[in-house]
Amino acid sequence: MAGWRSRLAAAELVWGAAAKGVDLETAMSASKAFRDLEGADRGFARAMASAALRAMGRIDWALGGMVDRPLAEIEPPVLALLRVGAAQVWVLKVADHAAVAATVEAALHWEGARRGGGLINAVLRRATREATAFEAAPVEAVWPDWLAAKLKAALGPEQARTLARLQLEDPSVDLSVRNPAEALEWAEKLEGVLLPNGSIRLSASAGLANLPGYAEGAWWVQDVAASLAAPLLGNVSGLAVADLCAAPGGKAMQLAARGARLSAVEISGQRMERLRENAARTGLAMELVQADARTWRPHELVDAVLIDAPCSALGVIRRHPEGIWRRDPKDLARFPATQRALVDAAADMLKPGGRLIYAVCTPAPEEGRDVVEAAIRSGAWRRLPVTAEEAPGFAHALTAEGDLLTAPAPEQGPAETEAPQTRSDVFFIARLERT
Repeated sequence: MAGWRSRLAAAELVWGAAAKGVDLETAMSASKAFRDLEGADRGFARAMASAALRAMGRIDWALGGMVDRPLAEIEPPVLALLRVGAAQVWVLKVADHAAVAATVEAALHWEGARRGGGLINAVLRRATREATAFEAAPVEAVWPDWLAAKLKAALGPEQARTLARLQLEDPSVDLSVRNPAEALEWAEKLEGVLLPNGSIRLSASAGLANLPGYAEGAWWVQDVAASLAAPLLGNVSGLAVADLCAAPGGKAMQLAARGARLSAVEISGQRMERLRENAARTGLAMELVQADARTWRPHELVDAVLIDAPCSALGVIRRHPEGIWRRDPKDLARFPATQRALVDAAADMLKPGGRLIYAVCTPAPEEGRDVVEAAIRSGAWRRLPVTAEEAPGFAHALTAEGDLLTAPAPEQGPAETEAPQTRSDVFFIARLERT
């Protein structure tokens, strides 16, 4: 199939995600050009779109010096093709001639971009000559300025830059195993890497449902950082445990697999369906409760509570980089009130001495550390510090207070080396005890 078709499809995806405000999966479903592709062409189109979206801030920074007007004044389809072309040249290292010629030809077949063919040709040819323009862009330019400043403040400049570099790569796929004793066996069957905490890291994400063990529920997809929270409750066999905000169910399945008498609470009907499907596939026993966890209460006090609270999700932006350019920093202010209300609800449902795991997939202190400190100041809670032995492979993530903040280790470069688990989503996790 002609190479221009995959470039056109990739540009439609970038346009849909960046200009029309939809996520990449939705853009793929909506793009006829993408749906018409098959096999390797479809895979290449997705790879180009993903690379363009992951590096969009740096690409735009470099392109800005190659055009005679602000990028915002360029027709969106033309800008989408420029981004896709630049991603081929600077990120994917596609042969210069193929990248330029096929992208220019794609413009001729796209009504909204036809008049921009000359601009695309001139700019992409310059991009092939000035590869250093992209490298000169600050690595943190992959984010809007407000987000870069926020992540630097939360993580420190070095860890923030490492996180920015990781955004240029497709995120890894990690699995949690239903029976931890079988983790090594499943790692070998799936040709994955066994991580220190027992998670399995796969080299590719395609066709997960066709892999051994999926249908029978022997494992489920769960980032290694997310998998650290539930085991911090210790031995939960036979204990009454409430998992608040439980969907899609990774932590709930960990708890159920460890023998907890589990109530899995989820407010969203759509997300509850995902949890129900996962519970059915694994065959793990749990009570599914669709309710607002801030007002729901169990029939009797429970032994432990896990909260994976709604949050700004700044720790998982590498999985959906297209969304960060649509975020309004003012929206982030709405989360702490909900998070504190959930902790207060947990205090109502726990026995004295019962344990709470509080987790959020963001490094923002106002959603993690500050929520925990406020809970401790209330007198209802005391902190139970996490030890390195309880989080194998994550000694780098222990904070001075004894919480976990799973930011990437600063010394990690762009290629996986000796400690792949340090390349994870960013979670804040704290353990508290009811006084």
